[in-house]
Amino acid sequence: MKPKRKIKRLPVVDPLLRERARELRRNQTDAERKLWKHIRSHQLGKRFLRQRVIGRYICDFVSLEYGIVIELDGGQHFSNEGKSKDRIRDEYLIGLGFRVFRFSNADVIGNIDGVMQVLMMAVEATPP
Repeated sequence: MKPKRKIKRLPVVDPLLRERARELRRNQTDAERKLWKHIRSHQLGKRFLRQRVIGRYICDFVSLEYGIVIELDGGQHFSNEGKSKDRIRDEYLIGLGFRVFRFSNADVIGNIDGVMQVLMMAVEATPP
């Protein structure tokens, strides 16, 4: 029997970040809209939330049950500064017990089946 995955207690949410997350939910990118269409119907088996605040970050998609964070990266994430910020963010989330999956917007738009396959394998590897 696999050990159950444990997410540490999530930090208190900053009200300004919460409001920013609401704005982001209302103004999704094309890639976010496409991925949300696939994961909102519980195709991965559990509930995912979009634009969820965790600590000082707003994560694109989160499953608290699976301990998974999905980040969709546009062009700004591929600069040296973007990569550095993403590394710090990923370390923080991993420190809370999450697994972080990053996909480019182009991957989601052009290969949604491949993205869903990677996520399905991650979910299947997660203890109940």
